[in-house]
Amino acid sequence: MKKHKKYLSRTTLLVLLLLLVTGCSKNSKSPTKGNEIDNNSVVIAISTEPTTLDPCISWGHGTTPLIQSTLVEYNQDMTFSNDLATDYYISDDGLTWTFTIRSDVTFTDGEPLTASDVAFTFNTAKKGQSSLDLTFMDLAEATSDDTIVFTLNRPTSTFLNTIATTGIVPEHTYNENYGTAPIGSGPYTFVQWNKGEQLMLKANKDYYGTVPSIENVTIVFMTEDAAFAATKAGQVDVALTSATLATADIAGYYLKTVTSLDNRGFTLPVTPDEGKITESGFSYGNNVTCNQEIRQALAYGIDREQIAKVALNGFADPAYSENDGMPWNNPEVIIATDKTYAKKLLADNGWIDTDNDGIVNKDGLKAEFTCIYPAGDSFRQAVALAASAEAKELGINIIVEGTSWDDISKRMFSDAVLMGWGSSNPYTSYSLYHTENMSKDDYYNPEGYSNQTVDSYLDTAMKSLTPEKAYENWKKAQWDGTTGTSMKGDCPWVWLVNMHHLYYVREGLDIGNQQLHAHGASMPLLQNLKDWSWEN
Repeated sequence: MKKHKKYLSRTTLLVLLLLLVTGCSKNSKSPTKGNEIDNNSVVIAISTEPTTLDPCISWGHGTTPLIQSTLVEYNQDMTFSNDLATDYYISDDGLTWTFTIRSDVTFTDGEPLTASDVAFTFNTAKKGQSSLDLTFMDLAEATSDDTIVFTLNRPTSTFLNTIATTGIVPEHTYNENYGTAPIGSGPYTFVQWNKGEQLMLKANKDYYGTVPSIENVTIVFMTEDAAFAATKAGQVDVALTSATLATADIAGYYLKTVTSLDNRGFTLPVTPDEGKITESGFSYGNNVTCNQEIRQALAYGIDREQIAKVALNGFADPAYSENDGMPWNNPEVIIATDKTYAKKLLADNGWIDTDNDGIVNKDGLKAEFTCIYPAGDSFRQAVALAASAEAKELGINIIVEGTSWDDISKRMFSDAVLMGWGSSNPYTSYSLYHTENMSKDDYYNPEGYSNQTVDSYLDTAMKSLTPEKAYENWKKAQWDGTTGTSMKGDCPWVWLVNMHHLYYVREGLDIGNQQLHAHGASMPLLQNLKDWSWEN
């Protein structure tokens, strides 16, 4: 009975919120008119709200900024095509990138967009030390109204990936308040942002590309439970949902399942605990996970298909790397589940269950360690518990513990972490595995991984002047037949699953061909928003 009362209370609050969302502006949408769809509007419920709409700080990084234009954009197959740019070329030493841009683009205040705005955007982002990594860029300079020259301090093959998600801001109106009421030149214009509630956008009628067919967009920020209730009430057109909720049939909606490289897996400290500390003063190393045979036994012995099927209702795929499905992924990293081989790995390296308690040990050390995950994340909890059960069959005991991100940031150097990555930029691989990033506070390489051969491949990939040459070396860094970052090699990660991104979508709404989604199920959904349409 108490549960029922709690549900009614939450639903009442939800209805009040939705009344606010759909009634506070003439631009917002009532989903239906009788039995007819309002073809000019869409209401989207997602769980993650941006902190700013300023590309010089973080907006759009890794996805599409919507309100602003970019120099280039991703195609469906993760290749690139021009957006603002009409052409570009790279100098022989890879240090100078020159772009020419369109001359027919204006911001929504009527002012023309020129190369000076492009230079201002990148220089401002670099100066502000935003989430956009521009450490490799020295200067962006407009040499004419339609020509922009970037000078790099080192060849950087991933620069194109960076600019594909960097929206251009107007130099003439940019200030400290830009992120709350932005002006851009993209397919959508900013209308209103009620923080904690909703963001409203409108199709840019003067957009130089194809003007979106859906005129009014309202993005409401809700937990997955609240979005589920809103969907059942028919108050939203698209709603992000979870694997635990997506089994329900809701009249008038279909479930859209989008594959992703939004992965989950264990980071495993690769060095022993010798009483040392990181620069920030945190202990690092683990005497169990530092043994490669332990890490590889888990990699081969855990049944990823079973975890996806049982723990996640089938809404996941096996994961084998940080970039499954991307052009720079090495297909040789895929391994088959082989519990017999996993047990043999342990036995051949001296790990035996000498006291018959089900856990193998070596020289008095039990094959036991703690894996932490952010408390409240039911998906990570389910994956961690399922993987722990699989590991127990091998004689390895994984103690699963939910805790805060603050605690994780201190313990991730000595405990395993159920971590998640997945990016449309191969620079993620460099960050995850290069020696210069080991044991820093940024979550990329807390396990302390270092391999000089891998460093060489990663450095060569970054310095390559063509995507093809870069891809060749990204792949070798994973596995060159002898060594690499993959589970066949040094195995600093045990990759488990790539989660499906799940959305309830109102019947009659086409959300287009979704690209392979990166980490985070909210913003990747919107990257092709300009292509959405209602059936006539």
